Amino acid sequence: MKKILQLNSSSQHISKTRKLSDLWIDQLFDKGDVVVQRDLTGLPIINGDWMVANYTPDNELTVEQHRILELSNQLIEEVQSVDILVIGAPVYNFGIPVALKAWIDLIARAKKTFRYTEEGSEGLLMNKKVYVIYASGGTPMGADYEFVTPYLRHILSFLGLTDIQFIDGNNNQLPELNQLKSVS
Repeated sequence: MKKILQLNSSSQHISKTRKLSDLWIDQLFDKGDVVVQRDLTGLPIINGDWMVANYTPDNELTVEQHRILELSNQLIEEVQSVDILVIGAPVYNFGIPVALKAWIDLIARAKKTFRYTEEGSEGLLMNKKVYVIYASGGTPMGADYEFVTPYLRHILSFLGLTDIQFIDGNNNQLPELNQLKSVS
């Protein structure tokens, strides 16, 4: 049994990435697998209070700072607890939507999801498969003006999520069921 985290970042509740993410999960995974859905719309944007709390040592956090970091901690625990992430990534103005960026900002935390070593940075979210479902109204995946895939590949890898597969929803790149089952 696998545990899957489905991240929906489209501001439209009926969107291509949401539909394709649902289809991907229905076709690829077994009925006994656990799917946790997280709608990223409405996540708060980090601010100065969050930054101060984030950089305060755990043993010095005030009650208010614990409250400020509570959602971030919950989102990190969600990612840590799953085997697979399915990220719906629509293209907004050649990049990712603010909801997906807010989620990334809330989970990208030093000493929690990455750390710095003498050899450089090290991601701490390892051994997870990531499927990114890409869809756009006119920006082809891989175009020189498309910033979704390079950004997501970089930030996810920075966090230790290096087993990433991009699915081009614009080209209906959803293989048949027998091909899906063979994907590692």
